[in-house]
Amino acid sequence: MKRRGVLNSSRKGIMINLDGILEGVRSVGIAGHIRPDGDAYGSCMGLYLFLKRFYPEIRTEFFLEDSYPDSFRFISCSDEVISDYPEREAVDVFFSLDCSDRERLGNALVYFDKAERTVVVDHHISNPAFGMINEIQPEASSTSELIALMIGKERLTKETAEALYMGIVHDTGIFRFSCTSSRTMMVAGWLMDTGIDFTKITDDTFFRVSYHENQILGRALLESILALDRRVIVSTVSRKEMDFYQVTPKDLSGIIQQLRVTEGVEAAVFLYESGNQEYKVSMRSNGRLDVAAIAGYFGGGGHRLAAGCTLQGTEHDVMNNIIRKMDEQLRELNMPSEEEPICSPES
Repeated sequence: MKRRGVLNSSRKGIMINLDGILEGVRSVGIAGHIRPDGDAYGSCMGLYLFLKRFYPEIRTEFFLEDSYPDSFRFISCSDEVISDYPEREAVDVFFSLDCSDRERLGNALVYFDKAERTVVVDHHISNPAFGMINEIQPEASSTSELIALMIGKERLTKETAEALYMGIVHDTGIFRFSCTSSRTMMVAGWLMDTGIDFTKITDDTFFRVSYHENQILGRALLESILALDRRVIVSTVSRKEMDFYQVTPKDLSGIIQQLRVTEGVEAAVFLYESGNQEYKVSMRSNGRLDVAAIAGYFGGGGHRLAAGCTLQGTEHDVMNNIIRKMDEQLRELNMPSEEEPICSPES
């Protein structure tokens, strides 16, 4: 991996100069993380639309795997997203957006590694700054917020604003999460001033779900369990259940948030079967537990209050490993549980 000329922006200082990076550039590639959420898609599309409008002379390509909700496709030029990853010439500059580490670029990593220069823009505290140029601000609500700031208020078009507003809405939980700051609200105001239908964006991409999504959510809530003196709630969905309810991983995104708001819990854990004895784990904390530390221990990443990882083993092995680490944190906080942090197959 090329590492020459590494530049790291101050985390609370002057941001990297987007126009300076693009000076003399003929080709740009953009990608977000695998299993893209609203921020990954919104930040990438926001930058893509900006480049098409203000740098039409640059050949710009946006690579992203096709596993995001159909509701995101209302954003202009969504039909131009490249999801089949054909052989491509190396680009002058490749932007990695909202990726906490290079492996989360998935199949787009080969394009990132071939690029003459690489730029990483992210807000995950676990990001090791793996680009030649890095803009990493853990205090930012979202990567979409950072892209809006890099573009600047005067160059925000309605089409670009729709993408970036969606990204901010999703990563802030509609401005409810602690990552929301006065700067976040200022940027949201800039985006709203372009004339976007912000209510419709929120309703159609954040709240509206399919009948099958409601069914699997109900199943996950019904079969959830409480652990560690009812301070942690855990639920799981098997591959068999996903097939029965005709859902895919992108239909499961609302489950962890609904688990998190259960009264009295410190944290929520949701896992779904992604392969033979392989589980994707999502964790959310209500404040005291640092789930990013737990995810990092198992090779994952994220934020203090929202993180994830992938674990091998049986459903109960995975549950037990995660709950053990949460129990360790509770004990460090002088909140020891009275019960064993083990979920047996009979529980």
